[in-house]
Amino acid sequence: MQRVAIVDPNESTRESLRTLLMGIDFIFLDAICSRYEYFFDVVAESVPDLVVISLDADKDRALQMIAQLAAEYPHLPIITVSRDHGALLESLQRGARYFLTQPIALENLLTALRKACGQIGDEVSGGSAYGYRSGGGGVLAILGSRGGVGCTTLAVNIAATLAAEPSQTAALIDLDLVLGDADVVLEFQANDNISIADLSRNFERLDLNFLKRAMAPYDSSNLAILRHPLEIIEYTDVHEQHVERILNLLRMNYSYLVLDLSKTLLPTDRAALRQADVILLVAQLTLGSLRNVVRILHFLNHEPAIADKTRVVINRYGAETIEEGISLKKAEEVIGKPIFWQIPDDPKAVLGARIAGQPLLRYAPKSNIQRSLHNLVQTLIGKPTTQDSRSSRSFWNLFGREGSKHA
Repeated sequence: MQRVAIVDPNESTRESLRTLLMGIDFIFLDAICSRYEYFFDVVAESVPDLVVISLDADKDRALQMIAQLAAEYPHLPIITVSRDHGALLESLQRGARYFLTQPIALENLLTALRKACGQIGDEVSGGSAYGYRSGGGGVLAILGSRGGVGCTTLAVNIAATLAAEPSQTAALIDLDLVLGDADVVLEFQANDNISIADLSRNFERLDLNFLKRAMAPYDSSNLAILRHPLEIIEYTDVHEQHVERILNLLRMNYSYLVLDLSKTLLPTDRAALRQADVILLVAQLTLGSLRNVVRILHFLNHEPAIADKTRVVINRYGAETIEEGISLKKAEEVIGKPIFWQIPDDPKAVLGARIAGQPLLRYAPKSNIQRSLHNLVQTLIGKPTTQDSRSSRSFWNLFGREGSKHA
């Protein structure tokens, strides 16, 4: 049971929120406050598990209180509610972690509460879904079992495939803060060399214009990238709270986010994993890679909400099978988990696309690997596929709904 405190000076919306919360079985409504100036004392008296703050009665006072709460209680999840998207953006900058738009739909409220409580979303028809917060895009994190398994190649090309739909936008975030090279795989346009480190150092003045300047577009497509720090020493400027808030801001502006993580499970990586709706753990059919999959899954089991949304993907399927003779069945026995997807080995297409600085979708659209990635993307967003590369033939819809293009 999660203890929740709410504040909303507007009687009608406060009563509506109270009614919704009273009907949720894992929520105990600990405090209802009608004045912003009293709410900090209400929280201090008996710190709840999370708070819900309506912004519309007095935006400035509410934002000031959010900043105060975030500073005093940095681990307290704050959910903000408003009709004003600008106000919601400011609340994320001040320390809120989740947001809802008025009028509040029960489904969106449940999603935000489960995110805040670290719980898993409801099962939906056709498979397992990880809902994402109201007004935000789906987040896919790609984590490697070791270096060289192809995470960056997959991240770049999955992002490009997601962005191929005219109604969708995708942002690729390079969170390999020390040795990232996603901006080498594709030739992105110049953006004054702004990186995630610049956003972190200037976080207090981060606004939509600064955020847009930081996103380097790829050609004329709906794909953009947030680069890794340009100098290695700058990785120390990026902290987990920066990652959390930057991703929240990007959710408001892109249909999908694709996160290319490091292989070291830094605090910034773990913050990204908590934000993700789906995690693809990439491996190859080698003993070393599969051994690391077991170790990583064991580590992730310390946070069940992360472990339960992790799917194992075998990359370069067909190459290592000859090398070490490990079958998919044997791999599943070793890791104790089904293989979600197999991506075929296609070195000619991958190398050619990398040299050309183009996504596979453009360089080799009919290649085996691009067909597999297309079907993987279709599966993630809940659309039927033309072929099945999954070990399980159930229909997945991991993002819960299709993304829509954000302003």
